[in-house]
Amino acid sequence: MTLSTTPRTTLGRLRERGATDRTALHDVLDAGLVCHVGLVRDGAPVVLPTGYGRIGDTLYLHGSTGARWLRAGPVCVTVTHLDGLVYARSVFHFSMNYRSAVVFAEARTVADEQERWAALEAIVEHLAPGSWGYARVPNRRELAATVVLAVDLTEASVKVRTGPPGDDPEDVTDAVWAGVVPLTGGYGTPQPDAHVPAGTEPPPHVRTR
Repeated sequence: MTLSTTPRTTLGRLRERGATDRTALHDVLDAGLVCHVGLVRDGAPVVLPTGYGRIGDTLYLHGSTGARWLRAGPVCVTVTHLDGLVYARSVFHFSMNYRSAVVFAEARTVADEQERWAALEAIVEHLAPGSWGYARVPNRRELAATVVLAVDLTEASVKVRTGPPGDDPEDVTDAVWAGVVPLTGGYGTPQPDAHVPAGTEPPPHVRTR
């Protein structure tokens, strides 16, 4: 399926960087761990970071019932990966290599119990694969204190930049270095909680790289 082409998702500049395949949206979302949720609260814009999970074309967010921002309503959700710093011969052409997704939706509160369980599992498994079947699942009190929001992915756009700097021909010279400095991330060595017996190895599902 192709991505939507609404006025809000149609790129105004550098349209050649836009992706058209919906799998590109899923790839950007699945590769991320944190999204930023933009909304209007008390008449002012607010952007908040949070974890998430995806099932098909629905993104799920969760948090405390006391969190004022976790309410049904219009939202803009973004996920960005910074892949490299682009050094050009002219500062005008300095840039970044990136992958980004922007989603516009009317968030809804998930009330169906089966969907709530599936959403919470998706969030946990996205952030820490293998943990839903390893750790204790939420009890009734914890579920009552948790709000789950569903964000439909129908209206979304993806933008990607790759490659070297786009210098003007007259600036290309051997006297100035230009290129890309890749940015890479990874997982460090797991640090056990103080109550874990000394010498206990983390289970296989714990991220180590």
